[in-house]
Amino acid sequence: MAYADLVFTNGPVYTVDAARSWARAVAVRDGRVVAVGTDSEVAELVGPNTERIDLNGRLLIPGFQDAHVHPVFAGLTMSRCDLSEAETQEQTVGTVAAYAAAHPEVEWILGGAWSFDAFPGGLATRQMLDAVVADRPVYLPVRDGHSAWVNTRALELAGIDKNTPDPADGRIEREPDGTPSGILHEGAMGLVGHHAPSPTHADYLKGLTDAQSYLHSLGITAWQDAIIGGYGGWNDQYDVYLEAAATGLLTARVRGALWWDRDQGAEQLDFLLDRRARGTVGRFNCGTIKLMQDGITENFTAGMAESYLDACGCQTGNNGLSMVDPALLREYITLLDTHGFQVHFHAIGDRAVREVLDAVEAARKVNGFNDLRHHVAHVQVVDPVDIPRFRALDVAVNMQPLWAAHEVQMDELNIPFLGSERASWQYPFRAFQQAGAVLAAGSDWSVSSPDPMAGIHVAVNRRVPASEGDYPVFLPEQRLDLGTAIAAYTAGSAYVNHLDETGSIEVGKLADLVVLDRDPFAAPAEAIYETRTALTYVEGERVYAADNA
Repeated sequence: MAYADLVFTNGPVYTVDAARSWARAVAVRDGRVVAVGTDSEVAELVGPNTERIDLNGRLLIPGFQDAHVHPVFAGLTMSRCDLSEAETQEQTVGTVAAYAAAHPEVEWILGGAWSFDAFPGGLATRQMLDAVVADRPVYLPVRDGHSAWVNTRALELAGIDKNTPDPADGRIEREPDGTPSGILHEGAMGLVGHHAPSPTHADYLKGLTDAQSYLHSLGITAWQDAIIGGYGGWNDQYDVYLEAAATGLLTARVRGALWWDRDQGAEQLDFLLDRRARGTVGRFNCGTIKLMQDGITENFTAGMAESYLDACGCQTGNNGLSMVDPALLREYITLLDTHGFQVHFHAIGDRAVREVLDAVEAARKVNGFNDLRHHVAHVQVVDPVDIPRFRALDVAVNMQPLWAAHEVQMDELNIPFLGSERASWQYPFRAFQQAGAVLAAGSDWSVSSPDPMAGIHVAVNRRVPASEGDYPVFLPEQRLDLGTAIAAYTAGSAYVNHLDETGSIEVGKLADLVVLDRDPFAAPAEAIYETRTALTYVEGERVYAADNA
């Protein structure tokens, strides 16, 4: 008899198979699951060299997969001026000051991951940065990557002044006389970002490995990198992934989404085809295209069918952006679909969501249905009439559950400018589920925490962890049950990542597994966020173990 290399006993085991079945024990040999069942059924596979893990009531599930994340950028930020922990204006500016003082040798202050809601009205100013760093340029993208905060020196080096026009795909925030205020939105980020020194290959490689270690510690065994290519001054991580995959540094499975440059249009197809052809190495694959159709609601660039409101509740006439002309979008998606590319859309506003669905519908009419698994990330504001179209067009929902809650950013920077009706259309996860759409889940880290259990907590509770005393439940009718939320982070994300040999615990599948430190099904829903990862395995090899595991 061929014994197992690894067995887990004394469950529970949530398999996330088609029946959403439960088991008590799992056996692994040569990186694959060879038995799922009871302790006695697995016992016969235990040999003298079998590693045995007593779950002792801890939950075993498939490895988590993040369907929309920016780990190289996030890992790079971790070693620069990292503002992700700052919650107030004072903390944010103080962190910049401390970093600048500790690094007098750097020519540019780079990093980012600050938050809009740390500042009154959601916007920082150049003067705040000038007060702590006046002699060197500062370029700090916000957490969501759709805006950048710069000081006066950076604007001067880039030649940006009151006479600089807004680019077609972005906006420069301005003072009353037209002078740039220090915030650059969307395409305007590159006006300064392209002048900043590029990270080295070694910088990016360290960013990837640091991020990978952190993601493994959260039980994440695979992800879809939502931008492989240039965007907002970021550089390209394509070669970094190829090297990491070829040398074995890449222990996770990664689906890379190649950036669609909206300035090039269809002329870039050959370039993307070449990248795809060369880009399947080890655990890395780049058969996806990332296309951004709009911006975000906080800076009024998300594409809306009706205009944003002002602080008084009046129409502003600003309907946000369509990054790609809808007519061209339909042509491009049909072309990409013809060539077998999966498309990973960014769409936040209701008009943008409709535009990308219309584009997929146009492709379906020409090419018919296929198994490319197009998906729409973020889906913040969705007109109810468009929800059934996701199933009808076979488009998956790539949701970021952590955002679906009342907090400062939602209550002060979103709801007042959307109005009550559109505010009630936000993050309709339950409605998508009831309509039969495929649900996948991701974090958009470094925009927000990559911890799947934090996202699952909000998907189930529609409250950010430990906020029950501060905020009510956000649209409670859109809550998901725990099993569905876990399935989105495992089987659902495996589906959009085209990792069909993962995502569930079944005989024959790859042993990408995570042991949680408890069984969240056995505790109150309000305590889901307290769950931590104890052990993480990729193909039966341990890639993370908590100190107390």
